[in-house]
Amino acid sequence: MPSVFSPLAKSLLDSFSEGVLVFDSNGRVVYLNRPAREAVGDSFDLSRPAEELMPSLADLGGRLSPLRVGNLELGEAVFLPKQEGPTTLADKEKEAIVRSLEAHGWRLAETAESLGISRTTLWRRLRTYGLHRDGRSRYAEAS
Repeated sequence: MPSVFSPLAKSLLDSFSEGVLVFDSNGRVVYLNRPAREAVGDSFDLSRPAEELMPSLADLGGRLSPLRVGNLELGEAVFLPKQEGPTTLADKEKEAIVRSLEAHGWRLAETAESLGISRTTLWRRLRTYGLHRDGRSRYAEAS
């Protein structure tokens, strides 16, 4: 869907940790940030008008807010609660490394290349995050 927002406005919307769906004054979705895309997934037909989507968005905990500049109505925004996940930069880095390792079958050279880091850096990160090559944490109990 084409966006009517400037790059600065998109950056601002994308910086929200909660999901943001923006509807124009006709009730059509004009923008979703990444958390909103993750929250709605493929379960929503975003071509439907806002009044049809609102009950489902409310079920996700969404709250509606009008968008105004002075007396001019620009549309509405729905804010979806933040999804649980990593909160620190280190947690996000660890999650990205693990996802990449799993995608590459825990082959370190391919993983390091896909992440744009050296194998040595990857090894250091694995050691820092307490990960073994087999995907276990060094702190996990042996079973």
